[in-house]
Amino acid sequence: MLKLTERLGPIGADQARDTLTLPYELRIRGRLKATSDAGRELGLFLDRGPVLRDGEGLRAESGEIIRIEAADEPVVTARIAAGLPLARLAYHLGNRHVQLALGEDEHSSLGQGYVRFPPDHVLEELATLLGATLEHHRAPFDPEPGAYQQLGGHGHSHSHSHGHDHDHEHDHGHPHAH
Repeated sequence: MLKLTERLGPIGADQARDTLTLPYELRIRGRLKATSDAGRELGLFLDRGPVLRDGEGLRAESGEIIRIEAADEPVVTARIAAGLPLARLAYHLGNRHVQLALGEDEHSSLGQGYVRFPPDHVLEELATLLGATLEHHRAPFDPEPGAYQQLGGHGHSHSHSHGHDHDHEHDHGHPHAH
């Protein structure tokens, strides 16, 4: 088994000896046994946290390099006018705390952008209500990395302690039940 232990970041296809095509749900794992696209047994032994991105290179203990490919999988692409409509769609879908891929249609003369997500009837209904046109199809799902991942790969937790409690007296002129 070829042991992949080092992340190299984005690499060109010509820099890798083999590829490993994975759906999003497997690209979020740091430990994984898989078979390369050429049929070789691979083991991923990577730091946990960062998602393996489409086009990312991994180095094996032997020095060999494997390139990650995002697999085609079921997705919904919600298309809408660029600008405020796209921002509003991304805001409301993102407020549901789901992974989203964002983009612009390269060949569209309509000035449209899109938000892509895994099939989910609640998100689909919301996108339609906001004016998006939906396409159910198979495509790579490579969602936006979080802001903290883009700024150096640091995870960020929302739980923290201030060293004091938050039970404060408030005189708002109306009662609170605590």
